[in-house]
Amino acid sequence: MMTPFYHFKGTRDAIRPLDRIDHIREASKDFQKTMLAKPKVRFYKSMELIRVPYPAKYGYLNAFTLPTPFIHLCNKLFVIQFDSAEGLKTLLVSPSDWEYQRETPFFAQLDQSAGPFSNQMEKLIVKGTNTVLGALQQLGLRPEDIDYITYDHLHTQNVTRWLGGKGQVALFPNAKLLVMREEWESTLSLLPWQNQWYCPDGTLGIDASRIELLDDSVFLGDGSVALMRTKGHTEGNHSIVAHTDQGLLVTSENGVSMDSYAPLHSKIAGIANYAKRTQSEIIINGNTLECGNEQYLSMIQEKSVAGPWPKDERFFNMALSSESDGYWLFPATKPTVRMGELEFGQITLPNRLTGQGVMK
Repeated sequence: MMTPFYHFKGTRDAIRPLDRIDHIREASKDFQKTMLAKPKVRFYKSMELIRVPYPAKYGYLNAFTLPTPFIHLCNKLFVIQFDSAEGLKTLLVSPSDWEYQRETPFFAQLDQSAGPFSNQMEKLIVKGTNTVLGALQQLGLRPEDIDYITYDHLHTQNVTRWLGGKGQVALFPNAKLLVMREEWESTLSLLPWQNQWYCPDGTLGIDASRIELLDDSVFLGDGSVALMRTKGHTEGNHSIVAHTDQGLLVTSENGVSMDSYAPLHSKIAGIANYAKRTQSEIIINGNTLECGNEQYLSMIQEKSVAGPWPKDERFFNMALSSESDGYWLFPATKPTVRMGELEFGQITLPNRLTGQGVMK
């Protein structure tokens, strides 16, 4: 079901950092050729779940110049179906259980700082659009239809309701979590530097049989989906690459907008000037800075794999897991362009009488 790939092995070994970038770009070209020669996913759809405030100083590290404290992050769910030797598989990317992850210390402290006005503030700045279960119902999928779930990293995530844990029965009885070994082990032994961004006990009590630990990049199934190791934002960060009618779409939270990957073309205050002054190719999403240099390299790897965005070739084909959008309470934070919602192919629903899939 999973096939390792090694296109990027050794690309970060050079002593000179700029040489690492050259090696990553060359490897990205080879990887693009390999993956574009493979089939496309059967179905791909992104669906908005919730919009939350996020510090602008983190989202556009060192580059944002206005006093606006927050940007609005739109967290998305991606539903992807692909073929494998065992038949059709359904993968959920970034199924954030936002109803059950409010104990993440950063958000809990933000709520407490509002004091008696916390309920009013939440109504103003937190916009719940959908839930994972609601999105699946809209597509005609049931929880038992889900084969895999994955996240580019586990910040804020509580996966115990999906996979079982803390005395709960798994809502996704057949699903496994695909996660880099480094990321999983981090959740079990966090430094204070890290723990403000992980939901307490968000992985507690999950049976080991529900976890598929990955030691490096892999193709899934027929190769139309890849999990590409992109260390940086966290030690175990990975990016999801899907072959679609729009080319290779790359999902990550290393950056918070398409502007993050093409800062010279950004209209957001300060970003283009920062990129010119520093010659930075990307703007890091830096709330923890676990591995800043690695994150810089990973973002170059991501945009090199994604290639130009067909609608505007100044930008890149990045389908971000948390894509910023403008909001009236957070002036001058609207990105120059947005990927928005995406849908390709046709969903296949299990025929529960025959066990075969049927097109919706």
